[in-house]
This record gives sequence, structure tokens and C-alpha cells, in this order.
Amino acid sequence: MATLLHLDSSALSQGSTSRDVAETFRKAWEEQHPDGKVVYRDLAANPLPHISEAGITAHFTDAAERTAEQQAAFDLRNELAEELESADAVLIAAPMYNFSIPSSLKAWLDQVIIMGRTGGENSSVAGKPTTVVTSRGGSYAPGTPREGFEFAATYLEKVLGGLLGLDVDVIAAELTLARSVPAMAGLIDQSDASRAQAHEAAATKAKSLAARLSA
Repeated sequence: MATLLHLDSSALSQGSTSRDVAETFRKAWEEQHPDGKVVYRDLAANPLPHISEAGITAHFTDAAERTAEQQAAFDLRNELAEELESADAVLIAAPMYNFSIPSSLKAWLDQVIIMGRTGGENSSVAGKPTTVVTSRGGSYAPGTPREGFEFAATYLEKVLGGLLGLDVDVIAAELTLARSVPAMAGLIDQSDASRAQAHEAAATKAKSLAARLSA
């Protein structure tokens, strides 16, 4: 029985492309694993605290000498690390805000990356298949005016793959603002095509991953 860790980070509860595409992945996953387990965190609706001094120093302090604040911070980081370690696959929905990821997702990363455990050379989560669903209001493809300004997927590939050692695959939907920004009206067809491709890729990825983990 495989376990999927599913994280949403869009501030929008409705109308979020990243949430919708991630939901397509999850439904396809659950169809393959009707008896499986999904651990879900909505990081926007229930934000985690940002990393604190207590959270950092707790890992360098003997348990018997930790303050109550340090112990609470340590327990939270341990809980998040165990969720990640226990998952067979990870799904992260991450829209791009101001060229980067939502702060709610950054808070999760800062809490869950524990050097010497989940992070670093001998990461306890190395090789775990991770699907990142990202959405962008415009296009940042080669040749576009904002080529080189995309720091959401590129950042996540580096931190998830480089620090945690996860096996990262990115699914992206672009031009998501085409239907709401008049100046982008001419890009609606491209936007719809990109969204459809993202949904198809999410379903395909979920099914293939589920089959692989069930083998």
C-alpha cells in the first residue's frame, strides 16, 4: 500500500490551476491505489510557522536541556520530516508568485530540510519520486521577454533535488492569466492548450508512478 504526500500552496482556494492539476494527479493516483493513503497539507489554509531560532538551535541542543519552545519547534520539524520519510511519492503544487514560490511552501521547506537527516549527502529521502505542479500567469519559455525570470520550478528542482536528493519531475501550466487579463486575450488558445497538457501529464505521471510502486 503506497502513501502519497500531497502539498498545496496556492493562496487561492478556488480557481487555482496548480491545485486543479494536482487534483487530477491525486485522483488518478487514488484510482490506482483505492486502498492507499494520502497525507495532505494545505500550506496556504493552514500555514506552518517560519523557521525560528528555537527550531534551528533545538537540533544542536541535548534533549534534556531544550527549552519548551525548542522542544515544540523540534517536534514540528520531526513530524514534517517523518511525513516526508514515510511517503512513497510526493506531490507539490506550487504556483509562481512574483517569479518565485509561495512563502507558505518556503516555510515547509525550511522546516523539513534538516541537514544530516533529510538534507545533505546521506539524505533519508534520497531518490523518492516527487512531482512538482507549477503554474505561471505568463510564459517564461526560451525566446520570451521574461526568459530567465522563472525562479519557482528552477528553484524547486535545485532545492528538492540538490538538498533533499528527491527524484523531481516538473509539470507546468503557462499563460494562466490569459482569460482574465484583456491584454492577453490573444493567448487564450495557448493557455487552454497548456492547461490541458498539464492535466494530461499529471494523470499519466500518476498512473505510471502508481504502477511502478505497485510492481
